[in-house]
Amino acid sequence: MDHGEDDDIARAIALSLRDVATKPDVIDLADDSDEDEDAIFQAQLQQALEFSKAETSAHPGASRATSRSTPQSQPQPQPQSQPQSSTSGLSSFLSERAQLEKERRERQKRLRPDSGFDTSFGGDDDDDNDESGLREPPAKRQHISSSHGVRANNWRDNPIPSSSCSQGGASSSQNGPQTNIPTIDQAFWNGELRQTATQHAEPRKDGRPTFRLTEILGKKTDLSFAIMSSYSLDFTWIYEFFDRSVPVIMVAQPDASGRPSLKNVLPNWIKTTPLLRGGRGCMHMKFMLLFYKTGRLRVVVSTANLIAYDYRDMENTVWLQDIPLRSKPMPHDPKAPSDFPTVLQWVLHSVNVQPALKTMINDNHPDLPLKAIEELRMLWDWSNVKVHLVPSIAGRHEGWPSVIKTGHPKLMQVVRNMGMRTGKGRGSKNISIECQGSSLGIYTTQWLNEFHWSARGESSEDWLDEAKKKREKLPYPPVKIVYPTKATVQQSKLGEPGGGTIFCRRRQWAAKNFPRDHFYDSRSKGGPVLMHSKMIIATYKETSKGKQVQGSDTEDDSDNDIEVIEPAVGWAYVGSHNFTPSAWGTLSGSGFNPILNISNYELGIMFPLKNEEHAELASCFQRPPRKYAAGKDEPWIQEESVYHQDEN
Repeated sequence: MDHGEDDDIARAIALSLRDVATKPDVIDLADDSDEDEDAIFQAQLQQALEFSKAETSAHPGASRATSRSTPQSQPQPQPQSQPQSSTSGLSSFLSERAQLEKERRERQKRLRPDSGFDTSFGGDDDDDNDESGLREPPAKRQHISSSHGVRANNWRDNPIPSSSCSQGGASSSQNGPQTNIPTIDQAFWNGELRQTATQHAEPRKDGRPTFRLTEILGKKTDLSFAIMSSYSLDFTWIYEFFDRSVPVIMVAQPDASGRPSLKNVLPNWIKTTPLLRGGRGCMHMKFMLLFYKTGRLRVVVSTANLIAYDYRDMENTVWLQDIPLRSKPMPHDPKAPSDFPTVLQWVLHSVNVQPALKTMINDNHPDLPLKAIEELRMLWDWSNVKVHLVPSIAGRHEGWPSVIKTGHPKLMQVVRNMGMRTGKGRGSKNISIECQGSSLGIYTTQWLNEFHWSARGESSEDWLDEAKKKREKLPYPPVKIVYPTKATVQQSKLGEPGGGTIFCRRRQWAAKNFPRDHFYDSRSKGGPVLMHSKMIIATYKETSKGKQVQGSDTEDDSDNDIEVIEPAVGWAYVGSHNFTPSAWGTLSGSGFNPILNISNYELGIMFPLKNEEHAELASCFQRPPRKYAAGKDEPWIQEESVYHQDEN
C-alpha cells in the first residue's frame, strides 16, 4: 500500500471525527468480549472523540467558525492554538488506525502484485446447505473491501438516459444513442429497475440505462436520515457518500455467536445486527430506506453489497421507488393487510431496527423523520407501489400464519395474489423457471420440486400431504439453473481473479444425483462482466382450455385482493435470494402443522411480466440462456482457481 492510500485512510478517519463534540455511547446487547478489530476501532474512536470534545470545549468559537467557513468535503485544519496533547493524540490515533488498515489489507490480499486490481472484496454468497450430509459453515466469511476507490462510482462521467418504469418495475426500452444526462436527484415515482454501472461494460452493449450509487443516494445534502442493510460492508468507503451530520442505521451480519447487538460505529452511525441461531447462516439483505429533507422516502431493494467492488467491477441489480408523504397521517391499523409497507415494517422489526431507532432518537436525533417503524405506513403514501415484497427471515417458523409470511411459501402467496396460480389438471398451465444467481446450493429432487410447487402458486399444504417417499422419488421439475461456466468467467474482463464472489463447490457438482443437465450459462447483456445479481424469470404455457384453476385453499388470501394480470406471460423476482435452500427455506412437518427452516435473512421484489418483451427487459442475463454442453462445459468453481486458493 503506497503513501497515497495511507493518506486516504487518514483523511477518511479525520472526516469521520470532524465537528463531533460528544463521545458516543457504545451499546452492546451481546456480551462480546472478543478483542477483535472492531473492538480496537471502537476504543480508538472513543479516545479520539474525547480529544475532539476537549478541543471543542476549549475553543468553541473557533470550532464553529471553522465549521461554517470550511466545505464539508475537506478536513478542517487544526487551530494553531490547539493544545499539543490533543493534536498529538488525534495524530497518533490516525496513524495507528491507518496502520491497522494497512495490516488488514495485507492480510486480505489474495492475488499476485501484478493482478491489476483490488481483490479485497467480500465473498458474501458462499451459500451452502446441510442437506445430503453436507455441513453448512457457521456463517459465511465476511471480508471488507478496501477504501481504495472511495469515488470509484464516478470513474466515468458517461451520460446515461433516464427512463420511466413500466408496470412491475422494468425500465422502458432505450434504442437510440445515450444523450440524456441523468440528474442525481431524479425522482422515480413509478419505480425503476436497472442494472448497476460497471467500469468494464460502459457503455452497455444493450444500450440500457444503469444506476450508479451516487444516483441511488441522490445529493448528500438532501438526505436527512437513512436505514441500510448489507452483508459485506466497508464503513470507510460508504461513509464518504454521506454528509457527516446525517444519522444512519446500518443492518449488518452478526458476529460468530449470532446474537443481536447494537453499537455506535461512527459519529451518527449505529450498527444493528439480528439474531442468527447458533451463528449459522447470514444476514444477506441489501436494502436502503433514504429519507430526504423534502419529506420524500426512497425505498431501494438491491443485490449489491455496500463495498466498492460491487459498485465498480461486478454487475448488480437495483429496484427503487420514491414514496411521497401523505397529505395527512392515517391512523395506525394493527390489522393492516399484508401489503408492501406492512411486510417492510415486519422486516425492519425482524432485523433489529427498532432498538437502533429508539437509541438514535434518545441520544442525539430527536427530530428524525421516522420515530417508530409503524409510521412508515401511517405517514407515507404507498398506493403507487405495484411490486410485491418477498422476505426470508432466518429461523424456525411453525404453523401456517408464520410459514406463509416468509421464504418460498411467501413467494407462493404472492403468485396467488397476482392471479397467476398454475392450477392442476386439464386446466393447468406449465411453468418454466430460470433461476440466476451467484451461488449454488445443495439441490435434491425433493427441494427443487418443493420450490417449483410454490413457484406455481400451489398450496404448500398439498405438497406436504404427499407421501415423503413419493416426494423424494419425483423427477426434477423444469428448472433452469443459470450460473456462469468456467469459460465465461475466464473470458470476462477480469478473468478468474474477478470470480471471487461466485460460488460452486466441486463436491456439489460431482454429487451423484446433482441436476447437472439443468444448468445454463449466465451471461450479462451489458458486456463481458460477471453478475452478482439474483433473479428468477418464470414463464407460463397453457396445456388446455376451458377448465378452471383448482387446488387447496388452506392458505388465507383474504389479506390481499387478487389482481388478475391480463395478458401475462409470467412473473419475475429480483433481490438478495440466491437459488438455494438456505435462502428460500425447507419445508417439513405436515399439511396441518407445517415447519419452515430458513438459514438466511433475504429480501426481494416480485412483479408480473406482461409479455415476452417485458420479460426480456426485466432479465439481466441473455435469454434464452445457453444450456451447458455435456462433457464440455463445467461451472465456475472458485476453489479450483489458483487466484483464490487463500480463500478456501
